Amino acid sequence: MPYVITQSCCADAACVVACPVNAIHPAPGEPGFGSAEMLFVDPVTCVDCGACATACPVNALLPHTKLAPSQARFEAINADYYANDPHPNRTPLALVPKPRQNAVPNVRVAIVGAGPAGMYAADELLKVPGISVDVFDRLPTPHGLARFGVAPDHGETKRVIELFHEIEQEKGFNYRLNVEVGKDVLHEQLAEAYHAVLYSVGAATDRRLGLEGEELPGSVSATEFVAWYNGHPDAHSEDYPFDSERAVVIGNGNVALDVARILATNPDHLATTDISDQALAALRDSRIREIVILGRRGPADAAFTLPELIGLAAVEDYDVVVDGDVEVTGQKTDVLAELAARPLHPERRRIVLRFNTVPVRIVGDGRVEGIEVDRTEVLDGVAVAVGEPEVIEAGLVLRAVGYRAHAVPGLPFDDERAVVPNERGRVEPGTYVAGWIKRGPNGFLGTNKTCSQETVESLLDDLEAGRLAGPSASIGALPHETGQREWLAIDAAEREAGTAAGRPRVKFTDRESLLAAATGPDGHRHGRKSRR
Repeated sequence: MPYVITQSCCADAACVVACPVNAIHPAPGEPGFGSAEMLFVDPVTCVDCGACATACPVNALLPHTKLAPSQARFEAINADYYANDPHPNRTPLALVPKPRQNAVPNVRVAIVGAGPAGMYAADELLKVPGISVDVFDRLPTPHGLARFGVAPDHGETKRVIELFHEIEQEKGFNYRLNVEVGKDVLHEQLAEAYHAVLYSVGAATDRRLGLEGEELPGSVSATEFVAWYNGHPDAHSEDYPFDSERAVVIGNGNVALDVARILATNPDHLATTDISDQALAALRDSRIREIVILGRRGPADAAFTLPELIGLAAVEDYDVVVDGDVEVTGQKTDVLAELAARPLHPERRRIVLRFNTVPVRIVGDGRVEGIEVDRTEVLDGVAVAVGEPEVIEAGLVLRAVGYRAHAVPGLPFDDERAVVPNERGRVEPGTYVAGWIKRGPNGFLGTNKTCSQETVESLLDDLEAGRLAGPSASIGALPHETGQREWLAIDAAEREAGTAAGRPRVKFTDRESLLAAATGPDGHRHGRKSRR
């Protein structure tokens, strides 16, 4: 009864370390790790011990006999990986490195950004004796994209937050939340107060298309839309036009599938998730019946991953329509061909996957009324427009073509790549980066674990070599708006409201509500007053 890795795989490789027979690949250090869409269990080698399932933070591993019908395809996906790459020269893995030692007493590290990369970095640092960490974030709540980026109907993936709660309880861990580095406190101040400063601030904005009409009302960023339905405080006042029957999503990566799925899913089903109350109310009143997803290339080159496509196909609230013929060339196109053959249900909403289509301009008088597109064909390796341009009528156009990082005040910035230049996470001794600000917006939640491990190794090498100067200023002089106690109060209040409503949590979506929930019995927040 081999175990099978399913859709919610986060690729943090905890399962790889736990497996006693080296049955899970690609492993850290192997070709493909970090770029593969998921990890895979070898059904021949697996001894059915269940250690991998215990280690997995997102419940992605199941015995093959307990797969739901919508997950059944993953059994073949896991096995097929080894048919193509059997990993014949396996040796016992040594993924648990010898613990690092530290001879420097009372080492203090500031981590800027409380998302997955920052939390994994904190976990690695706290394994070393004598090191403590202060984790800063500009929001009153931590966990970054795990809280505000993962779609609300991906509850298993969001379970990684429970791992972060365990990290928060480790000795030497401390939060300094609701503090914006670059505004409330400068990099230079942190550098004076800590042995090292590690930035894991992510990529908070979206890439632009440069299309005519992109600034029209109703032309919006999928990045902002995702933040809105996930209850991000910066997006709680947004308002989106759901008064037309069609929306168009430009780009066909996983974020595009998330956006389309949320627009098409029955709001009664979303009501059992942690979607923001504001978004849920708006979606209940939505008139949108069709969501068209545009991809520049053909089906075989679609940007979405196979696990996310299988997840999209498993929901019965809507039909998935594949526009055009599909040549089966692999697992992804096999799923698309199956979708293309499904009968349609006129009463359902529909998601249309349209390939070989490029946007030309967004049209409308005072607001979005449609998008002009060209059909393309690949000739001699180059996509060229064929036929006449077409206008797809729509009242909402969402661009989902990737994330982009901001420059970090006080640090160098590669504007073309939108990253802080670094070598294995080291900007210079004492200053480090991890996550998307280090490598660009790629990978999965768990990819940040190996990324942060590499950065922490660089930091520890500098510490061991004596390249880190000791603090010259007191931490007490730094702003500290809210911390551990306040976050735990917010978390408890959200979970309590969720229990009453039959949901995982009911999020507070504006700073005022969040800070009110953080208030103690005495009517005052417990942290030091911010310099804001």
